Amino acid sequence: MGMLERGGKIRASVVPSRRKSVLQEQVHKHVTAGAALYSDALLSYDGLAHQVVDHATQYVDGRVHTNGLEISGRFSSAGVSGTYVSVEPFHLHRYLDEQMFRFNNRKDLDDAGRFDLAISQIVGKRITFAQLTGKPN
Repeated sequence: MGMLERGGKIRASVVPSRRKSVLQEQVHKHVTAGAALYSDALLSYDGLAHQVVDHATQYVDGRVHTNGLEISGRFSSAGVSGTYVSVEPFHLHRYLDEQMFRFNNRKDLDDAGRFDLAISQIVGKRITFAQLTGKPN
């Protein structure tokens, strides 16, 4: 599931399903009450105070569209399928984190700046071989 603040950053997470309770929990967790909220016509969003664009009939209705999020999703999909040979489901959140990092820092940093920022954020963090491979200890 992905959310994009207009002119801001993207948030994405792996969710277990597209059920109403699961998706709306994420919306309530990450969207400020009273914010303008736009979505596609997925029924799981029913009950939210939002405006909908139904892609069966149109993709844009004035300010109501989800184009920015869909474009970033395509970049993420291309990045994952085009860069990695195999994507293990138990690592999907890590691939999403990388793509969000790239997208959210695309304007302010060049490749060297993103590298420096990434390196500065891994100090003191560790992943074991068992975690990396998904095998029990």
